Amino acid sequence: MKIVLAPDSFKESLPAVAAAQAMARGAVAACGDRAPLLAVQLPIADGGEGTVACLVAATRGRRMTTRVTGPLGDPVSAEWGLLGDGRTAAVEMAAASGLPLVPPAKRNPLVTTTFGTGELIAAALDAGARRIIVGIGGSATVDGGVGMAQALGGRFRDDRSREVGRGGGQLRHVVAIDLDQLDPRVAEADILIASDVQSPLTGPDGAARVFGPQKGATPEQVELLEAGLAHLAERIRACLGVDVERLPGAGAAGGLGAGLVAFLGAAVRPGIDLVLEAVGYEAHLADADLVVTGEGRLDASSLHGKATVGVARRARDAGVPCIAVAGQVAGDAGALRREGIVSATALVRGDVTVESAMARAAELVEQRTCEAVAGFLDARSQRKEL
Repeated sequence: MKIVLAPDSFKESLPAVAAAQAMARGAVAACGDRAPLLAVQLPIADGGEGTVACLVAATRGRRMTTRVTGPLGDPVSAEWGLLGDGRTAAVEMAAASGLPLVPPAKRNPLVTTTFGTGELIAAALDAGARRIIVGIGGSATVDGGVGMAQALGGRFRDDRSREVGRGGGQLRHVVAIDLDQLDPRVAEADILIASDVQSPLTGPDGAARVFGPQKGATPEQVELLEAGLAHLAERIRACLGVDVERLPGAGAAGGLGAGLVAFLGAAVRPGIDLVLEAVGYEAHLADADLVVTGEGRLDASSLHGKATVGVARRARDAGVPCIAVAGQVAGDAGALRREGIVSATALVRGDVTVESAMARAAELVEQRTCEAVAGFLDARSQRKEL
């Protein structure tokens, strides 16, 4: 019997790699002597936190560390991954330009920069990568990706031909955009944006108004950032002939999505699609008997691009049953079944509270997986006897 174990992380309690390991222990215990077991561990992510770890683990790649410029200009050590094929890199912008790198008292997207993310992309190019997956969740920035492009040789000048400074507060000063000195290796690379955010660059659903306050922006600063992003979009249209303002995903990571598309020619893709392709998920489905997936909370929002439902949909299309183990399960069970999740079990139930589930996450994931897989095997055995 072959079981594919493909969980996302259980936020703040269990990384995806550890969740897959716990599920494997549970599956082994459930099968016992009833069936020989091949348990394939494929921890997954959707482009945010944990994407590098998942891709490195699944492809037997290497974790790399590079010293880069942090969001406030101080040096930070940022981890990224060179995948098993030796030519694909995975970069999480949060590792270089993420909100946790900025103390709460210093959070101000008028001054934070994505410069370090550009340095991570350069490090991947230095290592020989010519396919780069950029996960763009968890940013501290609203600079439209200008800092990222500056790190790679892009030039953004004001009305006196001076290089503009770093941070979202400088966007309104951009008059000319010059990519002639951009690292030439960028043109040789396939750069893919892994994101589950569909926000446009500007407007009520855009980078500044929706996400700016989460990054420390006051109401007044939100309006400055909104005006700066709108001005940058106009300059991109005028200088580069590219219209990114209403592009779905352009507003992700404070407009880094727009910058990657406009300045590096990147393509926006749903993060879960990129991850499942990179780990060879569909090939593993070809002879699988069961898929087990999971996340911290499985609910109606999971239907809108989250990793677990992406896993289940492909299993459904391949005719492979999928069960889910989640911290909490809420919402319409019928809707989950239509997406391919034939059953879902929660860590939080009975006398297990949210707090205790988070403290005992690995133990409970193992236990609930054992129960769920045993139930699946019992049901399959009964069908065979009929």
